[in-house]
Amino acid sequence: MTFRIGFLLLPGFSLLSYASAVEPLRGANQLSGRDLYAWSHVAVSGRTATASNGAAILAEAEVGDAVDVDALFVCAAGNPAHFADAPTFRWLRRLARGGMLIGGVSGGAYVLARAGLLAGRRCTIHWEHVPAFREDFPEIAVEHGRFVLDRDRLTCAGGVAALDMMHALIERHHGAELATAVSDWYLHTEIRGGAEAQRASLAERYRVDDVRLLRALAEIERRLSSPPTRQELAAAAGTTLRTLERLFAEALGTTIGALSQDVRLDRARLLLRQSRRSVLEVADLCGFTSASHFSRAYKARFGHAPRAERAGTGTGRTMPVDEG
Repeated sequence: MTFRIGFLLLPGFSLLSYASAVEPLRGANQLSGRDLYAWSHVAVSGRTATASNGAAILAEAEVGDAVDVDALFVCAAGNPAHFADAPTFRWLRRLARGGMLIGGVSGGAYVLARAGLLAGRRCTIHWEHVPAFREDFPEIAVEHGRFVLDRDRLTCAGGVAALDMMHALIERHHGAELATAVSDWYLHTEIRGGAEAQRASLAERYRVDDVRLLRALAEIERRLSSPPTRQELAAAAGTTLRTLERLFAEALGTTIGALSQDVRLDRARLLLRQSRRSVLEVADLCGFTSASHFSRAYKARFGHAPRAERAGTGTGRTMPVDEG
């Protein structure tokens, strides 16, 4: 029996995420010599869905139409927190009430959450969207894994993680031999489980291997809303403050205070782009007790004020966020 999958392609969807999800289905058909999977496309309106890179895909249906599929995946990128199309939410709820498997790829989990389809379920979403997602939906258990299957909801972080998700789906439907053959066909030789991390480790991101530095960096990233003092960081690292300052200077080329502030400013930028929180709320969530200090620090790092980021006039917003 053919398993039919629909892809709801939101405006500005990630072509890489979509391709990583649909190509393994084609590969399964090709390698098995059977029509194991069929797929179709749904646009929010009209018959064309345009990706973030400008590529257009012809859709067979639009939101509100009857669709003959067994599962529907919502593909979203950019700033999914800003997607607020009520007819789409109603349509998704109607499909879910019919017992359909509903999935979200990349930022798709945001859309599912806004539609009320993730209540009481675990999910994942691309790491860039996690801070805003947790602020908007604190009651939903969002994980840092590559994909999560919780009953009738399947969410994926996007990018090449969709290859891992489809490997798991093909294995569930047709066994490990075919799933492995499909992955080999696409040179996808390092298959990752759903719980594996989306991002590179701290050691890889900062290119350091000193355990004391890694402990301090982990504490900085853990306590964004209440930044640890330098003394607290030294204690967490298991060394003296003087030694920790030397390690930061030698291995990272910066100071403890400067790196801590940069990490918090990066988080603030994501929240300004992808959440509905006010500038003052974002400042507080990122550990800035003074609005004026936040504004000065933000402008020094990014070249424009926080309000310009929110308005879309800052240099960081001339291109849409596209996480892959």
